[in-house]
Amino acid sequence: MEIRNTSRELVDALLPVRERESHKGDFGRILLLCGSVGYTGAAALAARAALRSGAGLIFLGVPERVYPILAAKLDEPMVFPLPDGSSGQLSRQAIPEIQQHLPSCDACLIGPGLGRSPDIWEIVHSVLDRAACPVILDADGLNAAAGHIDILRGAGCPLLLTPHEGEFARLGGDLSLGREASAIRLAEESGAIVLLKGHTTLVTDGQTVYRNRTGNPGMATGGSGDVLAGLLASLLGQGLAPLEAAAAAAWLHGSAGDAVAAGWGEYGLTPGDLIEALPRLLK
Repeated sequence: MEIRNTSRELVDALLPVRERESHKGDFGRILLLCGSVGYTGAAALAARAALRSGAGLIFLGVPERVYPILAAKLDEPMVFPLPDGSSGQLSRQAIPEIQQHLPSCDACLIGPGLGRSPDIWEIVHSVLDRAACPVILDADGLNAAAGHIDILRGAGCPLLLTPHEGEFARLGGDLSLGREASAIRLAEESGAIVLLKGHTTLVTDGQTVYRNRTGNPGMATGGSGDVLAGLLASLLGQGLAPLEAAAAAAWLHGSAGDAVAAGWGEYGLTPGDLIEALPRLLK
């Protein structure tokens, strides 16, 4: 087992050079499947984080019922409506259109604000079955996958899981082994890269472990994880390898929080503040 620490030097070495003659297609096409009635903020935060961290083209698929809200909130990402059910969550009728987008995308994020339903699991399963690009399961994407470790292991795409400890336990992770040993075991069992959030975030593919010590308690607020998910999708879309993208995202996310706390304190720190701090860390 190789143990590494995240660092400024690691991130600088991983970030792609932006050539003078670049165009938007050079920096990734990413697909975000997020949001539901009552949870439009999660989708907006993920999309804004992807934008502020350099993604070239961002496609945000949302339930039809909340499309007007998110289209009004977001100018730069391309928001598009997908079929939803009576609860305002994505329905299984959205699967054909989602699958049409997948072949042209460099990364896909599923989960922030989606809610829980059997239809959400069908959507997750269909993406894992059809995608060739890296796929991130976050938040309700992880909740949908609970009890389906065999499906995760059989995914036809590089898979990244970004649980906090509650989601980790629902996926079958056993924290009694200790956070590091537990994260390694889940990575081995799922065949996925695991980013276990918390004080000292851990990133592992079961063979290498990155330890990240950036971040502070001010980041323990709703929406912070949505920012991390959007940031990770952006880095994957820009061509970083999945394990290294997750390690870099953890460092950048925590460092953004530390930069905000240094200037404003921890108590009033918001997820939006993290997004606005990202460009200063990426220059």
